[in-house]
Amino acid sequence: MATVFLAAVNAKYIHSNLAVYSMKSYCKEYEEYVEVGEYTINQQKDEILKSIYEKKPDILCFSCYIWNISFVKELIGDLKKILPETVIWVGGPEVSYDAESFLQEMPEVKGVMCGEGEQTFLELVQHYVERESENTLCNIKGIVFRRNKELVRNPFREIMDMDNLVFPYKKISLFEHKIIYYESSRGCPFSCSYCLSSIDKKLRFRSLSFVKEELQFFLDKKVPQVKFVDRTFNCKKEHALEIWKYIHENDNGITNFHFEVAADLLTNEEIQLINSMRPGLIQLEIGVQSTNPKTIQEINRKTSFEKISQRVKQVQEGKNVHQHLDLIAGLPYEGYESFKKSFCDVYALRPNQLQLGFLKLLKGSYMEMKAKDYQCVCKAKEPYEVLKTKWLSYGEICRLKGIEDMVEVYYNSGQFNHTIKALEHYFSDAFSMYEALADFYECKGYFGLSHARIRRYEILMEFLKEKEVGNIDYFKELMILDLYARENLKTRPMWAADRKPYKDKIQEFYIKEAEKPDFLQEYVGYQPKQLEKMTHLEIFTYNVLEGKEEKGNYPVLFDYRRRSFLTNNATMYKVVF
Repeated sequence: MATVFLAAVNAKYIHSNLAVYSMKSYCKEYEEYVEVGEYTINQQKDEILKSIYEKKPDILCFSCYIWNISFVKELIGDLKKILPETVIWVGGPEVSYDAESFLQEMPEVKGVMCGEGEQTFLELVQHYVERESENTLCNIKGIVFRRNKELVRNPFREIMDMDNLVFPYKKISLFEHKIIYYESSRGCPFSCSYCLSSIDKKLRFRSLSFVKEELQFFLDKKVPQVKFVDRTFNCKKEHALEIWKYIHENDNGITNFHFEVAADLLTNEEIQLINSMRPGLIQLEIGVQSTNPKTIQEINRKTSFEKISQRVKQVQEGKNVHQHLDLIAGLPYEGYESFKKSFCDVYALRPNQLQLGFLKLLKGSYMEMKAKDYQCVCKAKEPYEVLKTKWLSYGEICRLKGIEDMVEVYYNSGQFNHTIKALEHYFSDAFSMYEALADFYECKGYFGLSHARIRRYEILMEFLKEKEVGNIDYFKELMILDLYARENLKTRPMWAADRKPYKDKIQEFYIKEAEKPDFLQEYVGYQPKQLEKMTHLEIFTYNVLEGKEEKGNYPVLFDYRRRSFLTNNATMYKVVF
């Protein structure tokens, strides 16, 4: 009997590959012949080669994506040399839309599974396990394969009924320390030209009875995070609302659910429900992409930024949901100044994270077909990232890359909240501030180096001094506030004021808190010295906690047991001596 090995090469160890587990689970009657192996692109290729060689599978199948295709091609080339009798198949979005070209390039590969893989894979496994004749491959829909010296493309396979899928996570121990990916729908109702989902608009949903049963499994197992891979989770209100109600009513206090949503489609009923959830129960990813109306129209998106803004603000009112907003540089009609406006529009919403992405010309997408019209050129190697367009030069993309880096460090990290908010007042807009920071890093040669957290503060101070921005003493204290908000530092930064003049006051405060706590009710039973080690009391000479540049005596207590879900910062109390 033939043995089949499904190999997934993930971008990171923490990721799991839903596709290979879904296909294995679907092959219930042949499950004993199918094995799954997960690797990462960060592993040594020799390590993976050895692992697969030791399995000596009769059939080897690779799941191919934009992040792993070159890596997989190299593996296939070497594996065929050491396992010449092994038959190799591939599937996934990176090979499905140009299967013939891939097979011409890779003579080591027998065939490509196109489109949804579960039923196709089952029939392939049956073909090899039952040792059926080569001619029976012609009866398997959804494949392109070699027959003698010809390439044969069979008819495309019809889309699946989502209820026929088999839940792949019953052996949950296999996914310890990994993100769980889950789908309650396939397809997308929209036609965004840069996305492969625009090709398959056949939207369908898994029955809610199945979804609830499977979500309850995750809740019972106290899985840390479940990421829904539905392209637009809330495109069908009744479906989304029922799932959100279920996880709200059955919240286990631990599991977090991640959803990609269209913010402008959120209804008042949904937002009211979201605002009532436990902080951390759900998080939302919202693809804005651009706020330029001409760009939005050209990429076939049907959204209103005004409506997105309204809904994002309404969700923020609950102070309980992490919102991640995305922009894409390199879209049609989006030049440097236009992108700057898009950035400022989205930044003004103060999302928990603002992701700056760069257009990728995905094979089979409408955007790839229009590349000539847009004078859009991209890298020859995946992920096929844009190098320039009719509206955006390569030099401008390089500048945006630097700005992206600064946003990641000084905004998305959440480690500079108070400092950056104050710094914004000295620039015409937020984009110009990050642009100036990127130019400073470039000029000093700081890009490409690995910087410790404290070094990032020191560089920021260098920037403030060189640009003569504001009151440097005030900014030094803002940085102290941001540093202690995140952690109780063992070593004080060299620019921090000496605490010795306040030593008696600090000791007196902790003695009072140990006897009769005003702030540290959760620390009952601890001695004053223990309280001082577990928390931190800093005396500021500016009213930094309220963001006011007024001088005085402003003690601030940092409570590390109580942290903000949204920022991970310690709870900070204004103390009066």
